[in-house]
Amino acid sequence: MNALSTFPISEKWPAQHPERIQLYSLPTPNGVKVSIMLEELGLPYEPHLVRFDANDQLSPAFLSLNPNNKIPAILDPNGPDGAPLPLFESGAILIYLADKTGQLLARSGAARYEAIQWVMFQMGGIGPMFGQLGFFHKFAGKEYEDKRPRDRYVAESKRLLNVLDQHLAGRTWIMGDDYSIADIATFPWVRNLVGFYEAGDLVGFDSFSNVKRVLDAFVARPAVQRGLEIPKRV
Repeated sequence: MNALSTFPISEKWPAQHPERIQLYSLPTPNGVKVSIMLEELGLPYEPHLVRFDANDQLSPAFLSLNPNNKIPAILDPNGPDGAPLPLFESGAILIYLADKTGQLLARSGAARYEAIQWVMFQMGGIGPMFGQLGFFHKFAGKEYEDKRPRDRYVAESKRLLNVLDQHLAGRTWIMGDDYSIADIATFPWVRNLVGFYEAGDLVGFDSFSNVKRVLDAFVARPAVQRGLEIPKRV
């Protein structure tokens, strides 16, 4: 019996490589944070597609790993002290994988907490606000005659982009010269805002030249290009 076989999620998504980190995800802005991180680190992992169209995220198997029914989630057979570790919430997973490998996040000192603060900025601000803007601009909310909800999220998205743009002035990455989990957390959402959500004109994205510059550098990274397509949609 392998270390993962006792977890109910393994019944729905059997591990072909149980010695590897198991990733349960979908290539959304939150999902690709973890696939990009794993690609950047070069850690062996096995991706499993969680299909929203089939309500996989509401299945008892998935809920046994993440009771909040959101992707991504991981199951690391070699967690702390060698015991398997199930983990959800993309920000928590990024920090865990950085600590596991000693990469993309300072181990101690001010730089560690500054990077985590920008991860929280994405988790608490950029992700939720850009997501709401996407709903009101591209999805069901676009049919609402009252545009005040959309405009509220347009204004807040602009404000957040301005905070990020000013911070990036004179910096290569969010943490300066060092690429980190702060970039991996943030730029999939920026890419989604101007790409999939088609909201670039709405927020005046071209005026945020520093954000645009760093986004271009981010998507040019080979590990990012690979991670954006994982897990493969079927």
